Amino acid sequence: MEFIKGADLSMFPELELAGAVYYDHGKQKDLLRILGVYGINAVRLRLWNNPYDENGRPYGGGTNDFARTAAMAKRIRAAGMQFFLDIHYSDFWTDPAKQRKPKAWEKLSGTQLASAVYNYTAQVLLKLREQGVPPDMIQIGNELTNGFLWPDGRLADGQQNFHAMCQLLKAGLTAAREDNPARPIVLHLDNGGNHALYRGWFDHAKEEALDFDIIGLSYYPYWHGTLADLKANIDDISARYGKDILIMETSLGFTDKKTDAAGIFNEELAKATPYGASPQGQADFLRDLIQVIRHVPNGRGKGFFYWEPAWLPLPGVTWTTKAGKAYIHDTTPEGNSWSSQALFDFAGNALPALEAVKKA
Repeated sequence: MEFIKGADLSMFPELELAGAVYYDHGKQKDLLRILGVYGINAVRLRLWNNPYDENGRPYGGGTNDFARTAAMAKRIRAAGMQFFLDIHYSDFWTDPAKQRKPKAWEKLSGTQLASAVYNYTAQVLLKLREQGVPPDMIQIGNELTNGFLWPDGRLADGQQNFHAMCQLLKAGLTAAREDNPARPIVLHLDNGGNHALYRGWFDHAKEEALDFDIIGLSYYPYWHGTLADLKANIDDISARYGKDILIMETSLGFTDKKTDAAGIFNEELAKATPYGASPQGQADFLRDLIQVIRHVPNGRGKGFFYWEPAWLPLPGVTWTTKAGKAYIHDTTPEGNSWSSQALFDFAGNALPALEAVKKA
């Protein structure tokens, strides 16, 4: 496997519709072309089941339904990049704080719910193959730290309910393996510097004989410990479980200035890392992160995906709409949550971190 220098570009179609423009050394160019010049060779896309309310109003955050995901996958392939599919299974965001069943499955449980997972996974992969864009890798669920498809697969203290969660995961894993036995499958948690979390979770996964190939981690240095913490974790778990490692999500701000109330990266988070908040600090972080991954013993470190590097602060581009907020019961303001952590400045100019990626 080629070392993956990847990007999650799930927001890009929405950004493009809002007028996003990107520049490299002052020249306007296609986003994928710019990223390719700097060594980005894979793109991760999330897929939501039905990201619309009962009146057809979109939830936002890229509104990553099948049609939008498939269309973007074709552009990725045309650019000569690998396509990585991240199936959330929910209708909207999933992470350790929320793993909501899609609306169509709300009344399903047990074997009926597992069958829905299997059939949905198989149908998605069939349709992508029919459109000429079968994914090169697939992720079953997103940030599964606290479980999958709550409440049925929700994990409580002490990893209670792990077996029930695994029955649901196995349905998706089986469908993915049947579609293409050789395609790598990823299981992904957050908090990449938390060694105890990964040992506990994947010890249980081993007992349940989950069939997957790669351990995926989210690692945000202002939330998930130091790079030394990450290194200690991935060096151990790659050997302990005999699995390759991929950093599925990472980022760091090039500035601590927020463009609106929804912005996540701020002065406090910048101070939580040794890199601060500057274009050079962002570049230094990515250089150091890549070296940690490349030095996982036995070549088990397979690469990384930078999360939403193209997110520019444009009107109407929001992590959620009012409909989306109502669906997940979230009171966080609508708006731009990520542009201060992109790999382009607020005007769309490529930042030094891309050069660091190219060289690393």
